[in-house]
Amino acid sequence: MAPFVIACVEPHLVPIHFIFIRFLNPVIESIKHDVTHTFSALFLSQPNVFTHQRIRFEDDDITLSPAKDIMLAIRNRCQLNSEDWSPKDKSFGNKNAPYAVFNALDSMLKDSLERLKTMRENISSVKIGLQGYTCENNYIEHTATIRFLCLEGKLGAALWLRRKMVQKGILPDVFTHNHIVNGLCKIGLVEKADWLIREMLEFGPPPSCATFNNLIKAYCVVNTVDKALYLFSIMANTGIQPNRITCNILVHALCQKGLLKEAKKMLEDILHDDDDKDVPDLVTSTIFMDNYFKNGETIEALSFWNEMLQKCAKVDVVAYNVLINGFCKSQQTNIAYGIACEMLKKGLLPDAFTYNSLIGALCKEGNTNEACYIFQVMSKMGIMPDQISYKIMIQGLCFKGDIARAKELLRCMLANLMVPKPLIWNLIIGFYGRCRDASNAFFTRDQMLAFGVRPNVFTYNALVLALLKSGNIYDACSLKEEMPLKGLYPDVITYNLLIGAACNLGRVGFALQLHGEMLQRGYEPDLITYTELLKGFCIRGKMKEAEELYAKILKSGLLTDHVPVQILFNMYCKRKDPVVAFNFYQDWLASKGRGYPY
Repeated sequence: MAPFVIACVEPHLVPIHFIFIRFLNPVIESIKHDVTHTFSALFLSQPNVFTHQRIRFEDDDITLSPAKDIMLAIRNRCQLNSEDWSPKDKSFGNKNAPYAVFNALDSMLKDSLERLKTMRENISSVKIGLQGYTCENNYIEHTATIRFLCLEGKLGAALWLRRKMVQKGILPDVFTHNHIVNGLCKIGLVEKADWLIREMLEFGPPPSCATFNNLIKAYCVVNTVDKALYLFSIMANTGIQPNRITCNILVHALCQKGLLKEAKKMLEDILHDDDDKDVPDLVTSTIFMDNYFKNGETIEALSFWNEMLQKCAKVDVVAYNVLINGFCKSQQTNIAYGIACEMLKKGLLPDAFTYNSLIGALCKEGNTNEACYIFQVMSKMGIMPDQISYKIMIQGLCFKGDIARAKELLRCMLANLMVPKPLIWNLIIGFYGRCRDASNAFFTRDQMLAFGVRPNVFTYNALVLALLKSGNIYDACSLKEEMPLKGLYPDVITYNLLIGAACNLGRVGFALQLHGEMLQRGYEPDLITYTELLKGFCIRGKMKEAEELYAKILKSGLLTDHVPVQILFNMYCKRKDPVVAFNFYQDWLASKGRGYPY
């Protein structure tokens, strides 16, 4: 049993090795018995000594059939040899008898040793094969684990496992590397993904077009198109042919920057060697059409649409949505309606984006009744309204002053187990603030907290506005002091609201104190801040300070409208000093003609 004990302490052996060891142990024991019984057969003339042993062996349920065959063959061979060479007369007087006996033993031992050697070589071969099989299994398992970790966002563990594989001289395939690059790009580690691709170029496996597409898209998302274009040049230099996806990513990025001509030129260059270059790609054409609509170039957008209708096999819902949204943005809702009807006739069902575009256009026109009708049709067609749908409707109703229907939609969201985002709550709170209804504004805030939605800075600004509209500047300032306790900090709008309220009450000193606090927090005052302070100086009759502030506004280049000039002009007119008022007006006109800064 020594081989079995040795095997137990070897950590690298797999369970299959124990099966072969179990084969080997009975064989060794069998040979020992063979030698013993052969001696007895030779010297005591008991040729049938194997009978009991054979029966015992065949009754052993633990030993597997291949082992039985091997050991039975050895025993049979040994039995035949002993029978051939053993003397029948038990006489040892013959001088040739001892030589015959030892020749028989020598032959049997040699034969047994040869068979053991053969078995050992066979077991070694099987072991090597098993090790290769285990390595292959480990490779498949490790690469699958890396891909799973990347999908779960555990990039640190994925990179660690990849490093361990590389240290053992095993490189994961390009498909696995693509998962790592994509995962790094998704969590914003673009530079790390760039390093990995450079390592792939140097050590392997060679990156594919999909590898570069992941990184190019990541650079475009973070608005570093220059790096994306440089990576595109590396891609071309390494002999990797860009595909349509590469083209669409770069075209979309260039169009987002308003570089439509450059995007069209790149499209031509990429597809120069494409046999299907005359057939427009649906995605590419849709990108161009969308950006032409955004730039107000409707004719160019429609040219792409007509080209798609003529040459593309089938126009999808996304292309129709771009067309409908383009006409909605250009306030041509009737045409958008017609295209939606055409879409239905072609068997294409509108989605949430289609309905949201139509509802948004109707709300901008103030036609909330028609927008509510489309909203209901949307639900009846089996399209569940999303957060954007509710936001558009509630915003339109709040601007229209129909708070009852806006709150009804809010209750509908909650009934459908859809918790509104802070923006939707802020719309209703802001409406109450403009209507000087602080109690309902705070009630809505409490409702918001009850549903687990944390107020943000815009929520507090809406509440501050509600308090200021109610004439309660003290509670508004207390609310500002409460914000840091909630992990929020007042912004420029918060200070502008409070400074404006203080100036309206003639408390210029308090307004200047808020202005100083604003500067201390690192906020840069805007035109509204200076306009409110200018108004406060004028109310208090501090014209010298008002003129100095106005000069500061001119030098800063913030003067973009007529409100500060109008305040000074009206104040000097009231003071019966029209000449000074007219001089301020002339200075303002001159500054507009010269541009900024003054």
